[in-house]
Amino acid sequence: PAEEVKGEIVVKKVEGISDDFIRGVDASSYISEVDSGVKYKDEDGNEKDLFEIFAEEGVNYIRIRVWNDPYDKNGNGYGGGNNDVDKAIKMGQKATALGMKVLIDFHYSDFWADPSKQMTPKAWKHITFANKEILMYDWTKETLAKILAAGVDVGMVQIGNEINNGLAGETENTNICALLEKASSAVRETAAEFEKDVKIVIHYTNIADASGIEERTKMLSDAGIDYDVFAASYYIFWHGTIENMQNVLSTVKEKYGKDVMVAETSYAYTLEDGDGHGNSVSEKDLNSNYAATVQSQATALRDVCAAVNEIGGLGVFYWEPAWIPVAHYDYTADNAEEVLAANKQAWEKYGSGWASSYAGSYDKEDAGEYYGGCAWDNQAWFDFDGNPLPSLYVYKCLKYGSVAELSVDFLKKVEVDCNIGSELNMPEEIEVVYNDRSYGKEGKEGEIDEIHLENISSKAKVTWNAEDIAAIDTSVSGDYEVRGTTEDGTELTAAVHVAYVNTVSNNGFEEKDTSMWNVEYSNSTNPTDYQKKESDAFDGEMSLHFWLKDEEPDFTLTQEITDIPAGVYQYYFEAQGGDVGSGAVLEAFVKAGDKEYTKEFSVNGWVNWQEPRITDIEVADGDTVTVGVRIKTAKGGWGTLDAFYFGVQP
Repeated sequence: PAEEVKGEIVVKKVEGISDDFIRGVDASSYISEVDSGVKYKDEDGNEKDLFEIFAEEGVNYIRIRVWNDPYDKNGNGYGGGNNDVDKAIKMGQKATALGMKVLIDFHYSDFWADPSKQMTPKAWKHITFANKEILMYDWTKETLAKILAAGVDVGMVQIGNEINNGLAGETENTNICALLEKASSAVRETAAEFEKDVKIVIHYTNIADASGIEERTKMLSDAGIDYDVFAASYYIFWHGTIENMQNVLSTVKEKYGKDVMVAETSYAYTLEDGDGHGNSVSEKDLNSNYAATVQSQATALRDVCAAVNEIGGLGVFYWEPAWIPVAHYDYTADNAEEVLAANKQAWEKYGSGWASSYAGSYDKEDAGEYYGGCAWDNQAWFDFDGNPLPSLYVYKCLKYGSVAELSVDFLKKVEVDCNIGSELNMPEEIEVVYNDRSYGKEGKEGEIDEIHLENISSKAKVTWNAEDIAAIDTSVSGDYEVRGTTEDGTELTAAVHVAYVNTVSNNGFEEKDTSMWNVEYSNSTNPTDYQKKESDAFDGEMSLHFWLKDEEPDFTLTQEITDIPAGVYQYYFEAQGGDVGSGAVLEAFVKAGDKEYTKEFSVNGWVNWQEPRITDIEVADGDTVTVGVRIKTAKGGWGTLDAFYFGVQP
């Protein structure tokens, strides 16, 4: 469209987005899906070729994975699309004929390659590393030449898939870099022979780990690896905030002079399972700013595109938007068992599930145990019967936008904590997220950030069910549900937890916002940092870490707590560390009103957790409470603090 359109969903236009911005999809499962009998329909309900639908709806790039030999010794496919080079050529030719460019994604494995596994191709096993280098070069050159000779318009070649922890069975950085150098050389030489401009892509994931990405990009730079594009998987339900994603990609772009893009993203439009095989993304994975709705799916994709465009990135690829059920499985239907049996047969025969049983001969621990159907069907752009969802049209609407009648997309979850023995106070208002991420009918003043729409919500008054509230016993611990209704008649359910409530915010440092914590120190540099290292944390992944090599760590950590009811409280946390010296000072403290309570403690070794505890802390109405730790150790003293608690004493 050349102007804003009216549709079923809202797509805020992305200012300054060009026609060349990559609006890509990974459609690697396509042939296996069609061979299994899957039909795709256009907006008029007519069956139509999937690639034709994509081309008409603004897709300009197709990403296709290639495995070396995804078959067992009897020729049975491992599944996941059975993506060998011949299938890549067929899909590549189809994309090229429709004017879409192609990204070839070499996994350098016979099956899935990701952070948890980078398995050596069968033909490359039991050889020296020097021979593996030769095979890496030869296979890349021969395979790419075959694809280009078939007339596929290859614009990019990805040398490895999510290679954070390895490549083709190698885990040592020197070996990984050596293989990347061979692959890169093969791509450059082959592209030159065919007189093609082909960009070389290196692909990582876990972009939330900014320091880990920096380590790897520095490694590539130090090794002199020749590549053009740094690509990241960014799933908004797994990989942190949009802002962090932008920061990481911007750093790579500016520091190393590389183009950047998001090679994989997606979002769920439903939590239902459509094929009889469980989904990868369930309710616990959802980002709190997006629900499992078509509108949220569309908004999540639009927001990622807007963010990548803002930093000058090349574009975005949506991962497998057409990997839908072979047949729609409904566990409540009379024919449920029959449909599931037919689906399983197709998964085995055509490779339309994530893995077939035959993959167990290659990947015994994962595919051999958990083979089956598609775990991604609830994130597609088509429903379980092949009908297009409005999210299919997002790419086409990025430039000018799409409007729809104002409506509620979802209500944010309501969870209420009540201290044992205290009065239950239900909120008078709840957060509402509208389809346009505006402030809705509230008319709140202030400009809306058109790049980061994920944090926009409004308020709605709610009436809670009196019977549900009356049934709650606040004298003992327990979990309850309370039904409610908003002014416009929308129904919801709040979760009520009666327990001794921890009043310390971000008590384990797991949340990005640590502004509630204050660190004061006498050293020339801050001896503390918020460390992401599960082995050093008491709970979760994060903890407050302290250490200085050339100075004696000397700091105080505090958090101020207000608006807590009068009562008798207790305070404790977990601490571990060592090398603190004989004169070390380690002290837990609480200030309540005009009184200070203290407790000295010690640490004596790695993960030998100590729990300093202060009890009988009297808090009066209106008191401001400060909880904290004072630590001064010998030079080189180290440790971590975690799991802080301040709550009513039982």
